[in-house]
Amino acid sequence: MKKSKQSPPSNNKAFGLALQALAVMSMNPNRFASSNIANHLCSEASLMRRIMAKLAHEHILEVREGRDGGYWIKKPPESITFADVYTALQVGESLCSGLLDSTGDHPLGLQMNDVFADMAEELQQGILDVLKKRTIADLANEAIIKSN
Repeated sequence: MKKSKQSPPSNNKAFGLALQALAVMSMNPNRFASSNIANHLCSEASLMRRIMAKLAHEHILEVREGRDGGYWIKKPPESITFADVYTALQVGESLCSGLLDSTGDHPLGLQMNDVFADMAEELQQGILDVLKKRTIADLANEAIIKSN
């Protein structure tokens, strides 16, 4: 039987998983193994490692490899906005490039490309403005309140 390759997560799924992982991690100062994070989120450890690697690359997380390794949040959860995570994962890229990819090199397509480029920039800025208002600490606190 041939094994199928696991496709990468959609950007939106990676963003959601990253936010949840950071919220879980913010409630406990200990290191978390990728398998532990995956168990909390009912996800796969390899998927979480790919997501966490991007967050570590952008200095949101610290990582130590090896048997006693794991991930932990580098900054206070109150200072990590959803926009920080969104930007680290480059979530908005697919929507904007999808708009631009839909135009052609004919006269109408070139005009539409200019309009879509302006709109994509406005969309991206609007998304970031909203995401800057929420932090990982906010998410963790809301999750605790709703679980009680």
